[in-house]
Amino acid sequence: MGDTIRLEELFGKNVFTISKMKERLPKSVFKSVRDIILHGGELSLAEADVVAKAMKDWAMENGATHYTHWFQPLTGITAEKHDAFISAPDDEGHMVTAFTGKDLIKGEPDASSFPSGGLRSTFEARGYTAWDVTSPAFLKESGTGVTLCIPTAFCSYTGEALDKKTPLLRSMEVINTQALRILRLFGDTTAQHVYTSTGAEQEYFLVDKAKYLKRPDLIFCGRTLFGAPAPKGQEMEDHYFGVIRERVGEFMKDLNVELWKLGVPAKTQHNEVAPGQHELAPVYETANLATDHNQLVMEAMKRVADHHNMRCLLHEKPFAGVNGSGKHNNWSLTTDTGINLLDPGDSPERNVRFLLILSCIVKAVDVHADLLRQSAADVGNDLRLGANEAPPAIVSIFLGEQLEDVVRQLIETGIAKRHLEGGVLKTGVSTLPDITKDATDRNRTSPFAFTGNKFEFRMVGSSDSMAGSTTTLNAIVAEAFSDAADVLEKADNFELAVHDLIKENLTEHQRIIFDGNGYSEEWVKEAERRGLPNIPSMIEAADALTNQKSVELFERFGIFTRKELESRKEIIYETYAKTINIEALTMIDMAAKEILPACMHYERDLADTIISVQKAGAVIHAETERLQGIADRIDEAQTALDHLRDLENKANAIADEKEKAFFYKDEIKPAMAALRTPCDVLEENVDKAAWPFPTYEDLMFEL
Repeated sequence: MGDTIRLEELFGKNVFTISKMKERLPKSVFKSVRDIILHGGELSLAEADVVAKAMKDWAMENGATHYTHWFQPLTGITAEKHDAFISAPDDEGHMVTAFTGKDLIKGEPDASSFPSGGLRSTFEARGYTAWDVTSPAFLKESGTGVTLCIPTAFCSYTGEALDKKTPLLRSMEVINTQALRILRLFGDTTAQHVYTSTGAEQEYFLVDKAKYLKRPDLIFCGRTLFGAPAPKGQEMEDHYFGVIRERVGEFMKDLNVELWKLGVPAKTQHNEVAPGQHELAPVYETANLATDHNQLVMEAMKRVADHHNMRCLLHEKPFAGVNGSGKHNNWSLTTDTGINLLDPGDSPERNVRFLLILSCIVKAVDVHADLLRQSAADVGNDLRLGANEAPPAIVSIFLGEQLEDVVRQLIETGIAKRHLEGGVLKTGVSTLPDITKDATDRNRTSPFAFTGNKFEFRMVGSSDSMAGSTTTLNAIVAEAFSDAADVLEKADNFELAVHDLIKENLTEHQRIIFDGNGYSEEWVKEAERRGLPNIPSMIEAADALTNQKSVELFERFGIFTRKELESRKEIIYETYAKTINIEALTMIDMAAKEILPACMHYERDLADTIISVQKAGAVIHAETERLQGIADRIDEAQTALDHLRDLENKANAIADEKEKAFFYKDEIKPAMAALRTPCDVLEENVDKAAWPFPTYEDLMFEL
């Protein structure tokens, strides 16, 4: 069964944790670092030199030869440039190791080579990475050896954020400030900090590596662009929470070890709904650390899968016809004194502070539903949201029966006098215990659902960074907190004012609350009647970034400047067009070089068979019908292929990025679907031995 894993010894082994710093740093320097982590500030260069030496010594003792500033540019993945711990040899030719405070605090990657949306021109190359002291350094073990990774932010020479982390850190400071204002109004003078806590439930697919390498669409696009459905999909509901297959279990075991060494609190693993789909969920952490850890989770999944001759697919929709993958962002607010501000307590109707916070969140989500939708927008998610397998593209809030009943009382009378109890579930079996039920059921069709002491934002795509959605949530809730504090801090009668404000928030924004089936057509019509936005695609959501409401929000709190928002909007259009362009070119390549030639060879063989049978004197019907069907689909596919090529040529001539993105959405995506349809029919009718690449059956069931 392999070596026994001692979890308590393994966890955080490759992390320069607070406890390791405490052991290795002088007390005064450790105190400075700790104070900055808790309250902000800067280390002196002399102190940074001390930290750098301790960090280097620890890293080299554990086999590290290089260090890197590990950051999260606007590509959505991480970036790193490795430098060895060496400087010029001494006079006798001996190698000298070096890693200074300056090396620790600041790096200088090429800013022009990452997406900037016009913030940086090609000739303006300078950008800086800055050490994020709140996220611990760690050792990454890979084919390059052991590397010390220093989490950093990434900004341009002129100060704009070129990454995902900088705005996230800004938003965390903002919501801390505004949440503390709320706490002070209720007499809490003990709490000194309010942290955003998040946790990413990461869904993913595993496929055999050899089969993956025979699929150009998986290699270039991360998803299948062609593929007829297998005879069996997920309709038997037997994969979800089913017994984990040995090969997958071995992968999960090694993945856990990798993550635990990196201090990632990976906790839950199971089979997901679709064949070949799985999920990993962590214990929740402070938002920027959880974001860093989720990036490490995705990196580790790919690396460990490769070691097991598999490939991990993080695309939101790798296979048509079965569930795609998301990443649920479990968001809450916690004080440094250990209080979860989203815990309603035993009597939520009497928990005025909680009701105020809840009403502010309801207001925030209603006012900025378009912006929250945008925060979960990416190319792959367009294939998943609203597809009766994931939340709809319409943002709404599910509170559950207990809180909805409290909210109803507050709206109708201004006072809530009762709350629904959960009751007891009796199994009817004498040997089984009675189970205390929650006061409400769950609603898996809701994009933003209250789940006891947190909100679960279920719209985020599986390949996306956690940073975008968390930054937006922090910003919109901070605004609502600020508006509430502005009113209540001036109130002559606080108790009366807070009750009036709770009722006002809930009454004015109750349209965003919905407890029904988010998959239903009835909800689409009802949401339209309520005036809720329904934004179907990534590029249609982009305008939410730069409308006046959003710009005022982000500039008010210093999270984004208008220029930074405009740059991100430009990147959205560029990313969308480039992604669909790659998919279209891949389809053209696969259809022209593999699918149609294979089908024509089969067509020829079938024609030869018919001639031979006819010469033998047999009467044939099925063979000629089959041949005609194959010939018709080949003609249909060829026509669609030629049309897609023509559209690609037209797209290349479009200079404006927004116009190009919408051309890909409105013209090229339908043309891609038109090419796929006859090719998938051909797959269902051509001899499997003649088909040029592995099918859905091969990919999802043979692992």
